[in-house]
Amino acid sequence: MAEDAEQDVAEDAGSVADFVVRHLTAWRVDRIFGYSGDGINPLLGALRRAGKPAFIQARHEEAAAFMAVAHAKYTGRVGVVTATQGPGAVHLLNGLYDARMDSVPVVAVIGQQSRTVLGSGYQQEIDLHSLFKDVASAFLQQVSDPEQLPLVLDRAFKAALATRSPAVVILPHDVQQAPAPATPHEHGVVPSSPVWSLGTVAPREGDLHDAAALLNGGQKVALLVGQGAAHAQQEVVAIAERLGAGITTSLLGKPFVDESLPYATGTMGHLGTTASAHLMDTCDTLLIIGSNDPWTEYYPAPGQARAVQIDIDPKAIGNRYPVEVALHGDAAATLSSLLVLLHRQQDHSYRTEVEEQVDRWHRIAAERAMTPAEPVNPERVVHELNAVLPHDAQVAVDVGSCVYWYARQLRLPRGVPAHLSSTLGCMGAGVPYGIAAKLARPEGPVVVLAGDGAMQMAGLAELVTVARLWQGWTDPRFIVCVLSNQDLAEVSWEQREMEGEPRFGDSQALPDVDIAAYARLLGLEGVRIEDPDDLADAWRRALAADRPFILDVVTDPNVPLLPPFPAGAAKLEAMQEALAVERNSSAAELLRRYAHIEDGKGSLSTEH
Repeated sequence: MAEDAEQDVAEDAGSVADFVVRHLTAWRVDRIFGYSGDGINPLLGALRRAGKPAFIQARHEEAAAFMAVAHAKYTGRVGVVTATQGPGAVHLLNGLYDARMDSVPVVAVIGQQSRTVLGSGYQQEIDLHSLFKDVASAFLQQVSDPEQLPLVLDRAFKAALATRSPAVVILPHDVQQAPAPATPHEHGVVPSSPVWSLGTVAPREGDLHDAAALLNGGQKVALLVGQGAAHAQQEVVAIAERLGAGITTSLLGKPFVDESLPYATGTMGHLGTTASAHLMDTCDTLLIIGSNDPWTEYYPAPGQARAVQIDIDPKAIGNRYPVEVALHGDAAATLSSLLVLLHRQQDHSYRTEVEEQVDRWHRIAAERAMTPAEPVNPERVVHELNAVLPHDAQVAVDVGSCVYWYARQLRLPRGVPAHLSSTLGCMGAGVPYGIAAKLARPEGPVVVLAGDGAMQMAGLAELVTVARLWQGWTDPRFIVCVLSNQDLAEVSWEQREMEGEPRFGDSQALPDVDIAAYARLLGLEGVRIEDPDDLADAWRRALAADRPFILDVVTDPNVPLLPPFPAGAAKLEAMQEALAVERNSSAAELLRRYAHIEDGKGSLSTEH
């Protein structure tokens, strides 16, 4: 009789697939990104029956994975993606590596062939453990029995949250079809629950006093702020004010520092600003807050600055720069504890020097944006956005030369989130990121910045997804600004800078695609711009449109991706020699102009 009762409960509970859907809801998952396939048909059926979480169909599993990553970045919650076995699973890898390398929690639920055929070389049978063992090193498990399912799902979410990385759950087809687990109280069955809390991690008192002593002894203090300071923005400013410090950011940290502050020098690194380069080159003390930025040659020279690093992940401390004091803890709580131990800086000369460099950088950025190009300078495209970007907007950035212009030209209003595939640097993520941002907050506008290379790689397909979804959005504004230069410009300039090699047209040249016209075919709105004087009106028109809008700007591939000086000065000779081989006089002239602007040898404003 007891066995019959247990069977009745299992039947009422539906299948394993139904249990998965209920458990995802228990983890407060409101949407799942993915693409269908026979390996997850039972799961898709369960989603249909339950009506929630919402299923968001991308055009490609890779794009779905990027959407899950972006969901985690824009919301702070776990992103969830699903795909079938075989090719569907393989397509997820780029997105999952994006999650791992940018430290965001994602759970992938992946189908697999039935257990009875595994090992037979069956159609679409792939060794998924081998495929995902690196990217999902925090948690990777195949569910071999229904009673195993609750603990596997719970551990996947907990591992993703605790390690801020992807976790993978593999569900064989026949397991999905089996009756839902009852979790009997017996040996060999482990009960679990969908709860998790990080709490507050704080450093030791002695470490705080050591850090304060080091920072109090500094005369020229710099703060390097990363994404780990996302919830410590007020505390970062308070520390900077107390120490008379300048602030620079990693690329991932850019949205979390108010760049209207007179001592905020902007992004550091290869695509950063001259003000940040000056700060890193002259400081004698460095406080790194939640950053693991890899551009180590743009840090202070080893031995130049004494350093303290704060990070929630103790493995990250001392990874990029030799630090003397490690503070393992939550950024906001650690900075608050540190603040009371710091003395107010009495000598304001370094702060004044930093502010002068920030003013100088703003003049450089404006002059670069207004430098004539054929037909449009891409820096001006982003520069013009500053005047009209709404305070309730969200920004997504694709990978390529557009990242340089985002880092150098866009000054985000306080509180406007901006995200991109940063550490992995994968092209094609911009439109999927924008879609996830819009779904997370449909009542506000989204702006995507992308190049034509990234759009041709994946963005054009995901405009189809935009066309499918937009009429359900509270606010229909979804602007994709495409910098169309018919060139993989970042690669072209990297070849010139790093290899001393001329551009290889067969590799870098792109076909000319009228993306605005393509958008109109999909029922969206779009305009192609070839005159820089039309940019301001075009941005206003895009932000007032009653449907998604593609702003397709024909830009000049010859505008140089020149690193900030003084590092950029060392790259000039190789770049000039490569351009001489190309006989590219236009790019050579623009490089000369930019070098003059950067090194302060005289304004070119009278020449245009």
